[in-house]
Amino acid sequence: MSTKKMSRVLAVAATALAIGAGAAYAAQPAGHGGPGGWHGQFMKQLTQLHDQLKLNADQEKQWQAALDTMKQNHEAMRANHEQIKNQFKAAQQQPILDLNAMAAAHQQVEQKDAQLRQQTSDAWLKFYNGLNDQQKTTVSTALKQRFAKMESRHEKMRERWEHRKGAASAPAANQ
Repeated sequence: MSTKKMSRVLAVAATALAIGAGAAYAAQPAGHGGPGGWHGQFMKQLTQLHDQLKLNADQEKQWQAALDTMKQNHEAMRANHEQIKNQFKAAQQQPILDLNAMAAAHQQVEQKDAQLRQQTSDAWLKFYNGLNDQQKTTVSTALKQRFAKMESRHEKMRERWEHRKGAASAPAANQ
Protein backbone atom coordinates (compact mmCIF):
# COMPACT_ATOMS: atom_id res chain seq x y z
CA MET A 1 0.00 0.00 0.00
CA SER A 2 1.36 3.41 -0.91
CA THR A 3 2.22 5.95 1.76
CA LYS A 4 -0.47 8.29 0.43
CA LYS A 5 -3.10 5.55 0.57
CA MET A 6 -1.97 4.49 4.06
CA SER A 7 -2.16 8.09 5.27
CA ARG A 8 -5.65 8.40 3.83
CA VAL A 9 -6.75 5.17 5.53
CA LEU A 10 -5.29 6.31 8.85
CA ALA A 11 -6.90 9.74 8.56
CA VAL A 12 -10.28 8.21 7.83
CA ALA A 13 -9.83 5.72 10.65
CA ALA A 14 -9.02 8.50 13.11
CA THR A 15 -12.02 10.52 11.96
CA ALA A 16 -14.30 7.52 12.21
CA LEU A 17 -13.10 6.63 15.66
CA ALA A 18 -13.44 10.24 16.72
CA ILE A 19 -17.16 10.00 16.11
CA GLY A 20 -17.52 6.69 17.85
CA ALA A 21 -17.39 4.07 15.15
CA GLY A 22 -16.93 3.03 11.65
CA ALA A 23 -16.01 5.13 8.64
CA ALA A 24 -12.69 3.36 8.82
CA TYR A 25 -14.41 0.22 7.66
CA ALA A 26 -15.78 2.14 4.71
CA ALA A 27 -12.32 3.36 3.76
CA GLN A 28 -10.64 0.01 4.14
CA PRO A 29 -9.07 -1.15 0.90
CA ALA A 30 -10.04 -4.52 -0.53
CA GLY A 31 -7.94 -7.41 0.72
CA HIS A 32 -7.25 -6.06 4.19
CA GLY A 33 -9.99 -7.92 6.01
CA GLY A 34 -10.38 -11.35 7.46
CA PRO A 35 -11.05 -12.57 10.96
CA GLY A 36 -7.51 -12.02 12.21
CA GLY A 37 -6.77 -8.88 10.24
CA TRP A 38 -7.46 -5.21 10.69
CA HIS A 39 -11.12 -5.60 9.75
CA GLY A 40 -11.68 -8.41 12.24
CA GLN A 41 -10.10 -6.40 15.05
CA PHE A 42 -12.07 -3.31 14.16
CA MET A 43 -15.39 -5.16 14.10
CA LYS A 44 -14.54 -6.83 17.42
CA GLN A 45 -13.87 -3.40 18.95
CA LEU A 46 -17.14 -2.06 17.54
CA THR A 47 -19.04 -4.98 19.05
CA GLN A 48 -17.36 -4.43 22.42
CA LEU A 49 -18.22 -0.73 22.32
CA HIS A 50 -21.80 -1.53 21.33
CA ASP A 51 -22.14 -3.90 24.29
CA GLN A 52 -20.75 -1.30 26.72
CA LEU A 53 -23.15 1.43 25.58
CA LYS A 54 -26.36 -0.36 26.63
CA LEU A 55 -28.43 1.35 23.95
CA ASN A 56 -32.14 2.03 24.16
CA ALA A 57 -34.42 1.05 21.24
CA ASP A 58 -34.05 4.37 19.36
CA GLN A 59 -30.28 4.40 19.81
CA GLU A 60 -30.10 0.79 18.62
CA LYS A 61 -31.96 1.76 15.44
CA GLN A 62 -29.47 4.56 14.81
CA TRP A 63 -26.55 2.21 15.53
CA GLN A 64 -27.90 -0.31 13.02
CA ALA A 65 -28.56 2.45 10.45
CA ALA A 66 -24.99 3.73 10.83
CA LEU A 67 -23.57 0.21 10.66
CA ASP A 68 -25.63 -0.57 7.54
CA THR A 69 -24.57 2.72 5.92
CA MET A 70 -20.94 1.96 6.72
CA LYS A 71 -21.12 -1.54 5.24
CA GLN A 72 -23.01 -0.45 2.11
CA ASN A 73 -20.61 2.41 1.49
CA HIS A 74 -17.65 0.12 2.03
CA GLU A 75 -18.99 -2.20 -0.66
CA ALA A 76 -19.64 0.75 -2.99
CA MET A 77 -16.06 1.94 -2.49
CA ARG A 78 -14.72 -1.52 -3.24
CA ALA A 79 -16.76 -1.53 -6.45
CA ASN A 80 -15.46 1.95 -7.34
CA HIS A 81 -11.88 0.82 -6.87
CA GLU A 82 -12.45 -2.34 -8.89
CA GLN A 83 -13.91 -0.21 -11.68
CA ILE A 84 -10.94 2.17 -11.73
CA LYS A 85 -8.53 -0.77 -11.63
CA ASN A 86 -10.23 -2.26 -14.69
CA GLN A 87 -10.19 1.11 -16.48
CA PHE A 88 -6.47 1.47 -15.82
CA LYS A 89 -5.80 -2.05 -17.10
CA ALA A 90 -7.73 -1.25 -20.28
CA ALA A 91 -5.91 2.06 -20.69
CA GLN A 92 -2.55 0.30 -20.46
CA GLN A 93 -3.41 -1.70 -23.57
CA GLN A 94 -3.34 1.48 -25.67
CA PRO A 95 -0.07 2.36 -27.42
CA ILE A 96 -0.20 5.89 -25.98
CA LEU A 97 -1.57 6.37 -22.50
CA ASP A 98 -4.30 8.97 -22.11
CA LEU A 99 -3.07 10.35 -18.82
CA ASN A 100 -5.76 13.04 -18.83
CA ALA A 101 -8.51 10.41 -19.00
CA MET A 102 -6.80 8.30 -16.35
CA ALA A 103 -6.47 11.29 -14.03
CA ALA A 104 -10.10 12.29 -14.62
CA ALA A 105 -11.30 8.75 -13.87
CA HIS A 106 -9.21 8.66 -10.70
CA GLN A 107 -10.53 12.05 -9.61
CA GLN A 108 -14.11 10.91 -10.23
CA VAL A 109 -13.62 7.86 -8.00
CA GLU A 110 -12.01 10.02 -5.33
CA GLN A 111 -15.05 12.32 -5.37
CA LYS A 112 -17.47 9.38 -5.13
CA ASP A 113 -15.46 7.91 -2.27
CA ALA A 114 -15.40 11.26 -0.46
CA GLN A 115 -19.21 11.39 -0.68
CA LEU A 116 -19.48 7.85 0.66
CA ARG A 117 -17.11 8.63 3.54
CA GLN A 118 -19.16 11.74 4.34
CA GLN A 119 -22.39 9.73 4.34
CA THR A 120 -20.83 7.22 6.71
CA SER A 121 -19.50 9.95 8.99
CA ASP A 122 -22.90 11.66 9.00
CA ALA A 123 -24.64 8.41 9.98
CA TRP A 124 -22.23 7.81 12.86
CA LEU A 125 -22.50 11.42 14.00
CA LYS A 126 -26.28 11.12 14.06
CA PHE A 127 -25.89 8.04 16.23
CA TYR A 128 -23.32 9.71 18.50
CA ASN A 129 -25.45 12.83 18.93
CA GLY A 130 -28.28 10.62 20.21
CA LEU A 131 -26.18 9.29 23.08
CA ASN A 132 -26.40 10.55 26.65
CA ASP A 133 -23.37 12.00 28.44
CA GLN A 134 -22.45 8.71 30.12
CA GLN A 135 -22.49 6.91 26.77
CA LYS A 136 -20.47 9.69 25.14
CA THR A 137 -17.94 9.33 27.97
CA THR A 138 -17.70 5.61 27.23
CA VAL A 139 -17.11 6.37 23.55
CA SER A 140 -14.58 9.09 24.40
CA THR A 141 -12.61 6.75 26.66
CA ALA A 142 -12.51 4.08 23.96
CA LEU A 143 -11.38 6.65 21.40
CA LYS A 144 -8.64 8.05 23.58
CA GLN A 145 -7.29 4.53 24.09
CA ARG A 146 -7.46 3.89 20.35
CA PHE A 147 -5.73 7.18 19.56
CA ALA A 148 -2.92 6.32 21.99
CA LYS A 149 -2.42 2.95 20.26
CA MET A 150 -2.47 4.60 16.84
CA GLU A 151 0.08 7.18 17.93
CA SER A 152 2.31 4.46 19.37
CA ARG A 153 2.17 2.50 16.12
CA HIS A 154 2.82 5.65 14.13
CA GLU A 155 5.85 6.47 16.28
CA LYS A 156 7.23 2.94 15.84
CA MET A 157 6.77 3.22 12.08
CA ARG A 158 8.54 6.58 12.09
CA GLU A 159 11.43 5.11 14.10
CA ARG A 160 11.76 2.16 11.70
CA TRP A 161 11.68 4.51 8.74
CA GLU A 162 14.36 6.73 10.28
CA HIS A 163 16.48 3.68 11.06
CA ARG A 164 16.17 2.37 7.50
CA LYS A 165 16.82 5.81 6.07
CA GLY A 166 19.94 6.13 8.23
CA ALA A 167 21.14 2.63 7.33
CA ALA A 168 20.61 3.28 3.62
CA SER A 169 22.59 6.53 3.65
CA ALA A 170 25.46 5.18 5.79
CA PRO A 171 27.19 3.22 2.97
CA ALA A 172 27.13 6.29 0.73
CA ALA A 173 28.80 8.36 3.43
CA ASN A 174 31.62 5.78 3.80
CA GLN A 175 32.54 5.83 0.11
